[in-house]
Amino acid sequence: MFLGNKDAVDRMVCCLLARGHLLVEDVPGVGKTVLATALARSVGCAFSRIQLTPDLLPSDILGVSIFDQATGKFTFTQGPVFTNILLADEINRTPPRTQAALLEAMSEGTVSIDGRTLSLPAPFMVVATQNPHDYEGTYPLPENQLDRFLMRMSVGYPSAADEVRVLDLRPANTPLHDLTPVITREQIVGLQDAVDRVRVDASLLQYVVALAGETRRHGELEVGLSPRGSLALAQSARATALLRGRDYAIPEDITSNWQAVAAHRVIPKSSSPGSAAAALDDCLRRVASPA
Repeated sequence: MFLGNKDAVDRMVCCLLARGHLLVEDVPGVGKTVLATALARSVGCAFSRIQLTPDLLPSDILGVSIFDQATGKFTFTQGPVFTNILLADEINRTPPRTQAALLEAMSEGTVSIDGRTLSLPAPFMVVATQNPHDYEGTYPLPENQLDRFLMRMSVGYPSAADEVRVLDLRPANTPLHDLTPVITREQIVGLQDAVDRVRVDASLLQYVVALAGETRRHGELEVGLSPRGSLALAQSARATALLRGRDYAIPEDITSNWQAVAAHRVIPKSSSPGSAAAALDDCLRRVASPA
């Protein structure tokens, strides 16, 4: 059971339908892992969890070839990445070399190993959790890996009423593996295909490009939104429209996803907390929304 930010649940479902990956960043103890595990258990898909630690190796994620003495050949044993929903818990506690093992999987949906390229099952989604980068024992995620996440979000502290419910119900004592799936793998794939069919008017596509261009010119940003970021924003708008019962996107589908899609992709000139978010809000004010 997850008691708290209901918008975080909606954003996680939106990310799944958009065929994206989600980075959940927040302080310890606010329910990041509970939320990610509950989503994975609620859909009828294969689920794997990796607890990322400083001594984890790339082979612990991708798999390893083992010599079979009986046949005299190497046999590849698949790692936990060969699943539908992969929970990478505390991703920034493992070194960059191991973090990089997920790059191809997140970008292409494939794993290249021992001279072969293996496809991952559909759907495939990485839900990664991380503590703030200034916490002890963390490794900052490189920009090229951050760009692979469709969205980044924070769970936030619960309201006083929700925290009272947490103390009363003690949801951590509820075994998450007892959750019953409410949707099948085939239905998820069908909804992802439906997202691709959501109509985005040419004026909205121009709006996305104008927002991206404004980030590249903004005086407080060192690096603006990449074309991959523009694609992510448009796809997030499609998924949001479908979740709201429409087969067409509107400007609010774009603006509601703006911070979640763009904030981790831009690099501010100032290192002060919130400087990227403030610059993105300014870009949103400067660019006129389509009627």
